Amino acid sequence: MIEPIYPILLEKNMTPATNDPLGFINNSPQGIQSGAQTDLVQLLLYEIIRVKELILYYDSIPNGGGQLGSSILNELVSEAYSSLVNYDTILMKKYYDLLLNCD
Repeated sequence: MIEPIYPILLEKNMTPATNDPLGFINNSPQGIQSGAQTDLVQLLLYEIIRVKELILYYDSIPNGGGQLGSSILNELVSEAYSSLVNYDTILMKKYYDLLLNCD
């Protein structure tokens, strides 16, 4: 039998993460608050969530009428996630500004 290269990926008793990375949005009665406590990461995550809801709207347009808009917004969200993962603050600000103006 061949040993798997990544045996941990084959374990079936993995437990899900207990902390919610978006808990600051869900647990706060006012949602995102502006001020010294609000940082770029939180604002960008909020805009990503908002634009993902827009993507659902564009996807629901009949006869593929929103397909172009949906694909453009999906690309922006993907790049915004990438900027978060790499913690590239310049790109994070760029994609925050771009997502902020998406309708």
